[in-house]
Amino acid sequence: MPRIRFDFGSFTLDADLLDTPTAKAIAAALPTEASALTWGEEVYFDVPVRVKREGNARAVVTPGEIAYWPEGPAIAIGFGRTPISKGDECRLASPCNIFARALGDVKMLCEVRAGTIINVGLIA
Repeated sequence: MPRIRFDFGSFTLDADLLDTPTAKAIAAALPTEASALTWGEEVYFDVPVRVKREGNARAVVTPGEIAYWPEGPAIAIGFGRTPISKGDECRLASPCNIFARALGDVKMLCEVRAGTIINVGLIA
């Protein structure tokens, strides 16, 4: 699978796409642009993709795992605690499809503010 790039204006975050139906659907919909929303230590944004929840979807993710939230539909990138986390876990609002793994440090997402424009595209 190719790589995906999230361009937040002041920095970029690259990720390896996994071999999943969700990753293929998202790759087919790129490039796209969206406005960031934040929820605790999570950045999420709308994406023009409709995919069902996969069998291995989960709400608790490891920072660096990039998820698709079917209820959004949105891409969610958790990098720490959210309002519903227990302990130090990174818990998204509901089970999500993990479709990519970040190559860089997702902690830099703490700089993203609601309304930040995100450009998402494939890279070679």
